[in-house]
Amino acid sequence: MIARQIENHLRKLAKMYPVVTITGPRQSGKTTLAKVVFPQHKYISLENFDIRQMAQNDPKNFLKSFPAPVIFDEIQRVPELLSYIQTIVDTDKTAGQYILTGSHQPLLSENVTQSLAGRTGILRLLPFSIAELRAAGIILERDQYLYQGFMPRLYDTELDAKNLYRDYVATYVEKDLRLMLNVKDLNAFETFIKMLAGRVGQLINLSSLSNDIGVSSQTLSQWLSVLEASFIIFRLPCYFENFGKRLVKNQKLYFTEPGLAAWLLGINSPEQIARDPLFGGLFENMVVVEALKQRLNSGEMPELYFLRDSQGMEADLIFRANHDLLIPFEIKGSMTWNRDFCKNLLKLQKLSPKFRDGYVIYAGEITPETDGIKFVNFKNTSSVISDI
Repeated sequence: MIARQIENHLRKLAKMYPVVTITGPRQSGKTTLAKVVFPQHKYISLENFDIRQMAQNDPKNFLKSFPAPVIFDEIQRVPELLSYIQTIVDTDKTAGQYILTGSHQPLLSENVTQSLAGRTGILRLLPFSIAELRAAGIILERDQYLYQGFMPRLYDTELDAKNLYRDYVATYVEKDLRLMLNVKDLNAFETFIKMLAGRVGQLINLSSLSNDIGVSSQTLSQWLSVLEASFIIFRLPCYFENFGKRLVKNQKLYFTEPGLAAWLLGINSPEQIARDPLFGGLFENMVVVEALKQRLNSGEMPELYFLRDSQGMEADLIFRANHDLLIPFEIKGSMTWNRDFCKNLLKLQKLSPKFRDGYVIYAGEITPETDGIKFVNFKNTSSVISDI
């Protein structure tokens, strides 16, 4: 059993709120986490058709049949339960009574906001981090991480990454999301997702995608929003402040699961990773999502950004430690140290006193400090964010 770093935050919330809601992508380990942390809670899966029918037909009696403490898995399948749970916890405010999990954030967040505002702690669980795997004694090479990814099933079964992502797309992305969006042209939707993988780590340009796919920008914007709300992709905002520069205000695109992006690009083995034209974007995706996981697992807001101006000066990642401290990162997939990797970071330090220190995250083992810029191996991304 691989321990999850978010456990401490989950236990803390369960001591503060009568309801705790665990959200995240399908197969990210939400059910396992809930069962491990709350072994005394009865477990009820609302994916089970008979159970779901009972809950939908008579929610009040259903909750009497399965009283707290209880785990309700995939709560978005029966959102009407939430208002009844609200009534119960308004009367009995005992902490940690109900543990809810859900994968469809578009449905879940709206209903939770309406019914359980102020009554539930909410956390987001992503697939394994490099730090969690390393703590369990699992250490891979750069290209193995990028090919295999971090889905828990890959580490407790002998399932090949290629098969897992194929089935993941077929059963969830194509089926569930297609129905949610009422997509009539499946080929266009599939093309859109693959083209997003081809733009990982790049600025989002819906007009360009619209021209390539033949679907309106408005429709693509809707598709993108649901993919983000369902934890398939996430958008990294540009940090904007008046530094006397013309800063780009667009967002950059990343996949929550780097292994899925690699599969969508047709990469079928670790050996193909470094030869792929999009290797740099895939590596950047992995590092950025490692930083995101560290923040979420600690129960913190991400506070992660990038920066780019019209003259080409940029930082791949910026962590806002506080309002007066911005830590910039340069991300390079290279295994070879190069002093030139520091150039953008040194320029940023001259741009504003808010930019302090700076890190180059790369795949090399040599970790010197050059002109105040620290070189760090990508496997230690989580530790760097935590230490800051």
